[in-house]
Amino acid sequence: MEGDVMDKLGDMASVYDFDPITGNIPATKVEITVSLCVLYTQGVETKQWREFGRTEVIDNTLNPDFVRKYILDYFFEEKQNLRFDLYDVDSKSPDLSKHDFLGQAFCTLGEIVGSPASRLEKPLGGIAGKKCGSIILSAEELGNCRDSATMQFCANKLDKKDFFGKSDPFMVFYRSNEDGTFTICHKTEVVKNTLNPVWQSFTIAVRALCNGDFDRTIKIEVYDWDRDGSHDFIGEFTTSYRELARGQSQFNVYEVSVVTCTSLVDFSLSLLYPYFRTQINFTVAIDFTASNGNPSQSTSLHYMNPYQMNAYAMALKAVGEIIQDYDSDKMFPALGFGAKLPPDGRVSHEFPLNGDIENPYCNGIDGILEAYHESLKSVQLYGPTNFAPIVNHVASYAAAVQDGSQYFVLLIITDGVISDMAQTKEAIVNGAKLPMSIIIVGVGQAEFDAMVELDGDDIRVSSRGKLAERDIVQFVPFRDYMDRTGNHVLSMARLAKDVLAEIPDQLISYMKSRGVKPNPTPPAHTPPGHTHHTQI
Repeated sequence: MEGDVMDKLGDMASVYDFDPITGNIPATKVEITVSLCVLYTQGVETKQWREFGRTEVIDNTLNPDFVRKYILDYFFEEKQNLRFDLYDVDSKSPDLSKHDFLGQAFCTLGEIVGSPASRLEKPLGGIAGKKCGSIILSAEELGNCRDSATMQFCANKLDKKDFFGKSDPFMVFYRSNEDGTFTICHKTEVVKNTLNPVWQSFTIAVRALCNGDFDRTIKIEVYDWDRDGSHDFIGEFTTSYRELARGQSQFNVYEVSVVTCTSLVDFSLSLLYPYFRTQINFTVAIDFTASNGNPSQSTSLHYMNPYQMNAYAMALKAVGEIIQDYDSDKMFPALGFGAKLPPDGRVSHEFPLNGDIENPYCNGIDGILEAYHESLKSVQLYGPTNFAPIVNHVASYAAAVQDGSQYFVLLIITDGVISDMAQTKEAIVNGAKLPMSIIIVGVGQAEFDAMVELDGDDIRVSSRGKLAERDIVQFVPFRDYMDRTGNHVLSMARLAKDVLAEIPDQLISYMKSRGVKPNPTPPAHTPPGHTHHTQI
């Protein structure tokens, strides 16, 4: 059953991006085309299936092509489970039990988006002993969800609020919500001791500023900064993204005293969706150093409890199950570091978990978990904890493909006691020029100060006086997602969401820095195979 794709690129998204249930602003919206079916989505926490929508009915055909599309909010960092139920409609009754069930298919939204040409064929099941045919699902992004704008403001003759000197003004930006409330989305820096400030230019996602609705109200407040936090209100004004996009003109002068939008350059950071026609190469690296504890003892972070996964396995499963949807062949190199290897006991900082130096690829997340379990039986935990060899290992492959066709994501799971900080910083600074991102999940109760430093959210990582070109590291401590006993993950979905949240913007920042434009034409489908063979 084949569906067509309605090309909406270039049209303004007509559905607001804000999700009132989760408070999230989705990465983008995609449109799914299916045939003769009811779409169900699954709640993240409750796991309950809820009907999302139905296609119209087309009479007397085994290959219907429907006009009605499903428009879903798409979050790269979440696992969004979908169910498609197909029916042969016998009457006008809305009761599905009155119609003949033809079969069903399950997938994630990420699987559709990550498939070659974003076209996924799934066999239909649900009827014992019967072949039910197949369903073809395709997705297309609705425009403007990933646009960003750079803007700069200045003001003239603001009210003097400080008794002994001039004001120290700053601006606060709010986007309006559907219920009439406002949500803060940006705050400028404070310009000290002036009534005529010129604030630095800043870049903000359009979806964060106005939820994709160019005419929605944007409220901007101006304050005089006070050290004790009791900032004095100077004034406010309202505008819209459409007005701001006119740039420096009489239309962008507002009475506060007078605030002027001195310039606004509206540029597209380009659309996330076409970039995810980029091949995502996912590599896992697991810490096998002695600081994790003896795997045979229950206190070890590597302890193999027969009744539940350890922290390493849980972190790998939570993140890997989402990111694997974007790797077409589902074959992943899985490496370990910091262990003595048989037969000679040499220490290695990049060894294959499956023991095969020529082909360290594992089949899916389950294959990685199996290789991890087996490796624990043969290697000896040792040390030191060196990150640089693994980072440089992935960087060597990223360096070979810098045209935007491939992007590399390295997941490091570690207990956080790092030994080669200087070398790792240098590796990260070098990797920031390449199409790669690094995710670090810290397990155990160690102090993760070094990991926070590598994350670079507050202070960009530097090495030998050189700042990293962009932030490519995301760190999360696993313990933040555990219950008080430390035995159960409160929310695997929240862990995966927080770990993966920065990947889309990191990927886009690389593409933009290299002038890579999104490819509107789906790439030709190539048979599954390994683009790169890791040599260790």
